[in-house]
Amino acid sequence: MKSKTVYVCQNCGASNPRWSGKCPSCGEWNTMVEEAQVKKTATEERRFAAITGTNIVGKARPVLLTEVEQESQERIFTGIQELDRVLGGGIMRGSITLVGGDPGIGKSTLMLQMCSHLQAIHPLYVTGEESLQQIKSRAGRLGLDFTNLSVLSETNADDIVLAMKNTDAGVIIADSIQTLFRPDIESAPGSVAQVRESAALLMQAAKALNKPVFLVGHVTKEGNIAGPKVLEHIVDTVLQFEGERIYSYRILRAAKNRFGSTNEIGVFEMSEDGLREVANPSEVFLSQRNAEESGTAVTAAMEGTRPILIEVQALVTPSSYNQPQRSATGLDYRRLQMIIAVLEKRLGMNLGHHDVFVNIAGGLKLDDPAIDLGVAAAIVSSFRDIAIPADMVLIGEIGLTGEVRAVVSVEQRVSEAQKLGFTSVIVPQAVMKRLPKNLAITIKPADRILKALMDVFGSER
Repeated sequence: MKSKTVYVCQNCGASNPRWSGKCPSCGEWNTMVEEAQVKKTATEERRFAAITGTNIVGKARPVLLTEVEQESQERIFTGIQELDRVLGGGIMRGSITLVGGDPGIGKSTLMLQMCSHLQAIHPLYVTGEESLQQIKSRAGRLGLDFTNLSVLSETNADDIVLAMKNTDAGVIIADSIQTLFRPDIESAPGSVAQVRESAALLMQAAKALNKPVFLVGHVTKEGNIAGPKVLEHIVDTVLQFEGERIYSYRILRAAKNRFGSTNEIGVFEMSEDGLREVANPSEVFLSQRNAEESGTAVTAAMEGTRPILIEVQALVTPSSYNQPQRSATGLDYRRLQMIIAVLEKRLGMNLGHHDVFVNIAGGLKLDDPAIDLGVAAAIVSSFRDIAIPADMVLIGEIGLTGEVRAVVSVEQRVSEAQKLGFTSVIVPQAVMKRLPKNLAITIKPADRILKALMDVFGSER
């Protein structure tokens, strides 16, 4: 191994030949740490080949794409439908997946429950943070079958690769990537160099041995996965486990997926027995709805191919400040500002002296423009103190001129509303030709926001 000393930013991973108090790349202070930059030699490449039992990567020659043998695209089903949905239909062989989330959110629990469903391929759980006794205790609380689960307490990435080769494990979980290290790198575990090189070694081993690997990763206070940004480029799939520890619901979404869509989400409920799948999220997010109160509206959002009915809550009160407050939880703040501006300009509503708070119930974070009409109706409902009919769903994007614009997948949204017992739905006029004629739910088309709100509130507007 050949090495030279460089200074690496622990925030962004940028390197510099000299130390400086402020990182020249990201601008953070006191993040430059001295590290030995390692360059692989031919001997090191042969060492990796000996560990994995593969040919030396450096001796590969270019081949025509037509000469490449097509590998089997058969996936490994985890037995957890919500996880399979987010992965794109199951685990791809030889893939490497990074699972990130806040401490205590349920990452390790999800991985253990996945192992209980994969007993046929003898999963290997490598822990760098807990003892084997702690893992057994947590597995006992879940009350699942772990007969063929092997566990290994190890932080040396080289030894983990050896275990991958010398066992019949069909899937490997490393918990967590921030605890792993390479002995030939002179820096502490969790540093940029260690995280990068350990992940790169496991990625090479996964591809060479055709065994899927899951890496559990921590996140920073900003919500980003700790370590260098290149970590997310190395892996095939990045899964984000979101939710508040004080609430029971968790949302799993794919931030990156080379083998499937990044629009799908999985919904789980944390219980004493571990994570439970939520097959119908719409029922969950609407379960505590108080339809008799003003300021609440039901709208339909699309998360991948799945329609979800959610409750939009709005509170409009006279402001006691010179500058009225605007707060958005679960939706884009600038989108809220735009909707308020349209209500003021096109409907003549005087919201300049009122505080406006909007919340997406259930902890969801949405960027679907189809919820605009529901947000606008909830604001008007709170402002006028008039409740929206309990059996109504509002779907539509609002334009700057006050028009209600068409949205995608309106058929699935309306079908979900009908399935949950709603009797009427307001949709954009432009999508009427795409809807079936024999629906058992009343469809109210609207081309302008004024028309939509008149259908909601009638003469009480």
